[in-house]
Amino acid sequence: MTPSAAPRLTGSVRTGLRAGAHRARVGVALAVQAGVGAAIAWFLAHDVIGRPQPFFAPIAAVITLASSVGQRARRTAELVLGVAIGIGIGDALILLIGTGPGQIGLIVLLAILVATAVGGGPSLVVQSASSAVLVATLTSATGLPWTRFLDALIGGGVGLVVMTVLLPLNPLTVVKRAADPALRALADGLHRVATASRERDGDGVDAALTDLRAAETSFAAFSAAVTAARENVAFAPARWRTRGALALYMDGAVQVTHALRNTRVLVRRVSTGLGDEEEMPEVLSTAIALLGDAVDLMRQEWAKATEPLAARQRVLSAVSEAAKAYDDGVGFSGGVVVAQIRSAATDLLRATGVDFAEAPRLVRRAAGRHKRSRGARRAGRRPPAPGHT
Repeated sequence: MTPSAAPRLTGSVRTGLRAGAHRARVGVALAVQAGVGAAIAWFLAHDVIGRPQPFFAPIAAVITLASSVGQRARRTAELVLGVAIGIGIGDALILLIGTGPGQIGLIVLLAILVATAVGGGPSLVVQSASSAVLVATLTSATGLPWTRFLDALIGGGVGLVVMTVLLPLNPLTVVKRAADPALRALADGLHRVATASRERDGDGVDAALTDLRAAETSFAAFSAAVTAARENVAFAPARWRTRGALALYMDGAVQVTHALRNTRVLVRRVSTGLGDEEEMPEVLSTAIALLGDAVDLMRQEWAKATEPLAARQRVLSAVSEAAKAYDDGVGFSGGVVVAQIRSAATDLLRATGVDFAEAPRLVRRAAGRHKRSRGARRAGRRPPAPGHT
């Protein structure tokens, strides 16, 4: 090993250890949930109901908890029902026709047909089939055919109670973890486009657009986390205190996604303008950068559970700055960029909690403020003070 390779290896090991420690911290809550759920499920099935070997009860509890993180309540219920259906069908058919390759195929076929017939989604179908295979290959049919079906229902029910009442995951933490990469991706994309536009770097603009398209996955995860958090708070009294902080994310998630899509339209037009060698005033780059600042400020203010006042002010500054482009002269693409800055600004204002109808009025006022100031300067007067416009 060369002397220069040793520090790189040490750095890689440290990075890997830090990443592993972070993943372990993230998984602690789920591990505790699963452990508690498995113990309670076994206790109820074995000590309370009297089942001699109710191993499907803790299995169903763990499957429910491990598979339902970030999912909606309906999908979680499907997991429970899917496990129970698969076990019930497997038990009944093994008792009637025994085991073997043909029997396993028939059991899986019937489990999937029943899961589909009751209107189940992919989660229910997969769990039904896999549970039926587990019964058919790893266990023998002893006792009544409905006993392990009962074990599965007990375990699944315990899993639901643990995740919603006893030890619910903190929905605010889950949402923050999902929102952070989405908002960072949008802010970073805007800043990169602003820099590339100022330097007339078409390749840089295109690279930023590619990354913004890829950010759709992060925004989908953000929306899913908000949906799950809404249901978690509704069913888990222990998490009701987080409603205020969660409201910022819940109210803003959809509008931020709209801002992402309007931003992509903006970036495509910047790319077109540069490709056509159209003059792009520097104030447009400044306005785009200000939008990036606004997204980053909103991310920070949401994380602190404070009203995003600074983000709103930065959004309006971006609109006012973009309006100056008409002084320098803009072509067709430049005019579209100004319009898209205003559209994205409207989305971001709504994301910060501004009333749906009030947001476009504030945007028009911010754009008009520059025009009034310019008119006042041309007339040899000082622009009117804020509050007297």
